[in-house]
Amino acid sequence: MEHTREDLVDLAAALARARSSQRPGPDTPAGPAVRAWPGPSRPIPEAGPGDLDLRALLRLSLAASDDSGRLRPTPSAGALHPVDTELVVGAGCSLPPGRYGYDPLRHRVHRLGREPDGTPPGVTAELSVTVRRTASHYGHRAWPLLLLDTGHAAASLHLAARASGAGNPDVRLDGLTASPLATVRIPPPGPQAAAHRPDGAPHPQSPTSAPTPEELLARRSIPPPLPGTPPPDVLRAVLAVAAQSGGDDLRWCAAVGAPRPGLVGPTADGTALRRLATGEARPTLAGWAAGQAWIADAGAVLLAHGCPDDSGAPHIRRAHLRAGFAVHLAHVTARRHGLAARPIGSWQCADLGAALGATPGRDWVVHGLALGTRHADEENTT
Repeated sequence: MEHTREDLVDLAAALARARSSQRPGPDTPAGPAVRAWPGPSRPIPEAGPGDLDLRALLRLSLAASDDSGRLRPTPSAGALHPVDTELVVGAGCSLPPGRYGYDPLRHRVHRLGREPDGTPPGVTAELSVTVRRTASHYGHRAWPLLLLDTGHAAASLHLAARASGAGNPDVRLDGLTASPLATVRIPPPGPQAAAHRPDGAPHPQSPTSAPTPEELLARRSIPPPLPGTPPPDVLRAVLAVAAQSGGDDLRWCAAVGAPRPGLVGPTADGTALRRLATGEARPTLAGWAAGQAWIADAGAVLLAHGCPDDSGAPHIRRAHLRAGFAVHLAHVTARRHGLAARPIGSWQCADLGAALGATPGRDWVVHGLALGTRHADEENTT
């Protein structure tokens, strides 16, 4: 498979192929785990009084914490971590103003040049992807995973900003550009934080209270199995967070098992659950999710669905970016309620609408989050 940029890809055709039953070929080399930024690397200085602490912000969101580079606060399909981050730094930061490439393995930066004229105080993280890393294992199934991973990275930066006392973060997940796919602007602490916001930028809600740094560093995907049905009030809380932060392109439900198996979703006001369908859905979901049999025994499976067949590239990007963002916030909420959780990104033939008797090709599973009440040692892959 040619590992190419998205601006050279028919994204609708790539998504249709990823949704098909076609299996990927043998693994290919993933290439370097970090983009080859030019010039020497430099450490991120300590923050002065009133400055945005970029060292802490990136440590809580994107930095690797082991020598292999696998263990990071942000989940990624296959622990391949395709998201690359450029930092546009303005005044009020622990780095001098300029443009930098971030190396998450060494937690260092490479200066790339001057900041653009009019750069506001704080930092803007521009997120793009190296397709080859994810395609090396997932082949033609890579594109939705790349977009979901980017949404998770944006959510991780958003939460890190809130945990570190920065200004209110502004997240752009509009799907209008192929590079960067997403941006997260984080003002420095202080009253100037909310003063500069790009026109038209959607602002995904973060309905959870601010997390602690310890909470963010501890978040990991739990390895299966994930048995144990979450209590209804906890499942409602997790669904509410996903629905409030996922935007208008997605709908949300959860597959649950005994004593009343079926699909449930949030009411319009998010204060209760309503039954959408009856019958056991989890074995079907296991088949749709690359045949991961353990999903059939998960306590519940949260589902983001939508993104019809006739969606254009901006809609495809936006739906997947927001699904990754919302599942990440739902994951943190689930952990706060004592649940085990694991994102599920790879879906084939997962036409949920058709399975429920609606018009085929209109309502596909975009992302998932398996939930259970079991506690286990944590690891880092989705």
